[in-house]
Amino acid sequence: MLNEPDAALSSETRYHESETHLDNDNKQVDVVMDPAYKILIADDHPLFREAISSVIASGFAGSEIVETDDLDSALAITRENDDLDLILLDLNMPGMHGLNGLITLRNEAPTIPVVIVSAEEDKQVVLQAITYGAVGFITKSSPRAQMTEAIQQILNGNVYLPSDIIRTGKESSSRRHRNDDNPISPELLNSLTRRQLLVLERMSKGESNKQIAYNLNIAETTVKAHVSAILRKLGVHNRVQAILSASDVDFSQYLKR
Repeated sequence: MLNEPDAALSSETRYHESETHLDNDNKQVDVVMDPAYKILIADDHPLFREAISSVIASGFAGSEIVETDDLDSALAITRENDDLDLILLDLNMPGMHGLNGLITLRNEAPTIPVVIVSAEEDKQVVLQAITYGAVGFITKSSPRAQMTEAIQQILNGNVYLPSDIIRTGKESSSRRHRNDDNPISPELLNSLTRRQLLVLERMSKGESNKQIAYNLNIAETTVKAHVSAILRKLGVHNRVQAILSASDVDFSQYLKR
């Protein structure tokens, strides 16, 4: 039997252990309750804001969502919230003036990733948005699952391009004459190895390095090495320029060799 001092000590020890256990439980609850991401939705259409909020709530549980309906307020929010993980930006909301609004926002908050969310389906506009600093382009006609996948890909650090637009080349008739901007000559294409051609073909479909690695059954580091070699051989400075140059190439005739 425990003597009285030992009993008191044992009781006190159990009390502190219980208190510590409660503290640990509270800490665990705090961790769970922290938002997964903090995302700004900037769009002047309430129904779409509601729809994209639902996508985020179901696909990224615990995330904090901030909403606004014009560029000026979006700029103000970014100044007050430097911890934003992502901005979903409507291309045609008040104050945007097309891609000028994107440029303004990128200058104001260069460290916050910006994704254009628009009804626009012109391939040149999509690629130009990426050139001006967007890390992705999501069309408003995208199915819910595709939107979730696109946002996840962007939050993982990849660039997202709508492969259906890039692949089919949807564009307005007023821009079709620009298809031959920075074309790739047959000589340059023939300088690429078969594996580099396969990587370039999938790049032109808007696939990320991770997707390319999975589809070609190679390591992601190998894909990155191929991309670097492709950019060097084609004489372009970045991935977007390579995609723009290769978007109309018929790869089948080069892969037959």
